[in-house]
Amino acid sequence: MKKTIGILAHVDAGKTTFSESVLFMTGAIKKKGRVDHQDTHLDTDPMEQRRGITIFSGLAHFTFGEDEIYWLDTPGHADFSPEMERAIPVMDAAILVLSATDGVQSHTETVWQRLQEAHVPVYLFLNKCDRPDADPDRVFQDLKLRLSPDCIDLRSCTSPTLTASADFTEVLAGYDEELLDRFLAGDIREEIWVRTLGRLTNSRTVFPVMSGSALAGDGVASFLSLVCRLTHPQNEECGSLQATCFRVRHDPERLCFLKLLTGTISVRDTLSFGENNEKVSEIRIYQGDKFTRVTQAASGDLIAVPLQSMHVGDSIGIVSPKRQTIRAMTSAELFYDSSIPAFQMLRIMQTLEDEDPAIGVEHNEEHITVHVTGPLQLEILSQQLLDRFGLTVTFGPPQILYHETILNTVIGVGHYEPLRHYAEVHLRLSPAPRGTGIVFHSFAHVDDLALNWQRLIRTHVYERIHKGVLTGSPLTDVYIDLICGRAHLKHTEGGDFRQAVYRAIRQGLMQAHSCLLEPVCRFSIRVPSDQYGSLLGELSRLQADTEIPEASGESVIIRGTCIYSRFLSFQSDFAMRTHGLGSLQVWPDHEEPCHNEMEIIASKGYLPLADDTPDSVFCSHGAGFTVAWDHVRDFAHLSDPVPEELTRETNLD
Repeated sequence: MKKTIGILAHVDAGKTTFSESVLFMTGAIKKKGRVDHQDTHLDTDPMEQRRGITIFSGLAHFTFGEDEIYWLDTPGHADFSPEMERAIPVMDAAILVLSATDGVQSHTETVWQRLQEAHVPVYLFLNKCDRPDADPDRVFQDLKLRLSPDCIDLRSCTSPTLTASADFTEVLAGYDEELLDRFLAGDIREEIWVRTLGRLTNSRTVFPVMSGSALAGDGVASFLSLVCRLTHPQNEECGSLQATCFRVRHDPERLCFLKLLTGTISVRDTLSFGENNEKVSEIRIYQGDKFTRVTQAASGDLIAVPLQSMHVGDSIGIVSPKRQTIRAMTSAELFYDSSIPAFQMLRIMQTLEDEDPAIGVEHNEEHITVHVTGPLQLEILSQQLLDRFGLTVTFGPPQILYHETILNTVIGVGHYEPLRHYAEVHLRLSPAPRGTGIVFHSFAHVDDLALNWQRLIRTHVYERIHKGVLTGSPLTDVYIDLICGRAHLKHTEGGDFRQAVYRAIRQGLMQAHSCLLEPVCRFSIRVPSDQYGSLLGELSRLQADTEIPEASGESVIIRGTCIYSRFLSFQSDFAMRTHGLGSLQVWPDHEEPCHNEMEIIASKGYLPLADDTPDSVFCSHGAGFTVAWDHVRDFAHLSDPVPEELTRETNLD
């Protein structure tokens, strides 16, 4: 059976060493590499080898028993969280590695939350248990407290096969009534307990925990056996093709990495996605930085295909909204040699954005800016531009990255009807929970607007970042519902609906009560005990919300959250404040209404009518004319349905 197993961790937990041990044990590599020797199998980029961290997701392929495993190694550093997040949806199961010396870190909780949102089964491995300062019992209790009380202790199961006499049976019986009856009756047949454990794990009811040492290889075989034995993906080779793109790389040709969910792909097949159709010229299966070519791939395979029009988050045969929950908190301006034409520099940056959409390249006539998840990301971008394109660049100081949302429900109307073109769209915009992003639904009846046009409207909603009207910041956390629309049998083209959708969203935003959102960060600070008092006073001045401090030897760990615009200068000066004796880790946590909204709006000086237009184009006597956004409804050809008619969502799959 084909299974995609992802491995995730907080940085320095030993994730890469664990992967090396697995690959060596399964015969995928002949010699185990080491991070400190810069020769690991999956960290193949020179920047990864020099820095000793994973920056880009690595992919390996091997067999284990009767299973065919795709091993997906993800970055552990918080600055590269978007790369990790893009890989999660294609995982059938995830291995979360924790250090038995450091325990649950703040970024560990972030990873756990992302796995929870994607409903991915999780297996936990307590690593570095051979270290003298390891405390696996304490870490296990920390798991139950900070991640889930349903973590199941399987550390006593050291053989590749579980035995029903292991300590976990009594605990597991508490999750299943039938199993409890068997336990009380003394029925301890292994196949029953293992089958139930697999069902509970795959439904995320429980989370098995084992331990060992990846460097020494202790416990790795039994843990991998457990993961493979219990993981049961729902792959189907029959049926129509369904696939999703989770990665794009230029090597040097443009490659799209796909996970096949159902169906098959063969060389010379034509793939249809959105408005695009492309022929498959080659299929690759990667092993580190090497690959083999195959003529066909089937459900469960992770493959790379040269495609020009597909992007990260695009899908074939399924709806897959491009939702990025880990958002950058700052942006930075790019400075480069003035002899380089601006269009050339923009094209290069867009190539990097193609691979990592989270960098969110923005540009105007004078400036290019990128979204930044952390200072290390800027170092990596600078190195990429030097290594790949021979360009020396610098970045300006980080600026807070705001988003916009709405607080009430409005209906936006977009009409596009120059001569021999026609499209009209009515979209309902309403507030969505924080972190939702943009979510599209259709309530239009297929008798009024054909299904192909409705699908096209959905594509246009997701294909771009829509700007808010307060500061021009990206729009987020909004439900966009298609309530009605109209096409012309003769004159409507695909691009007409693009124009109508953009104008409808913008016209709706002009009516709405908009709200500026600012980022809130989560931080974890470790400082010597004698610095605790002064540091806590500084955090209080910043109005940070701090948790109860935790003693760790001669150090104190302080965790909490803070509005990032207040915390940014503290982060920049942290090394100086602690005389180089402290450590600070910062992650995006959530967004909330901006505490100084009017000040920020005034400083931006944004003119919404001078940017994306909310106006519509109508036709009269053979000529198009523009109607201002606040009069569009007077000219619209359709009336909005009454609310009672908007009760059933149209299935666009």
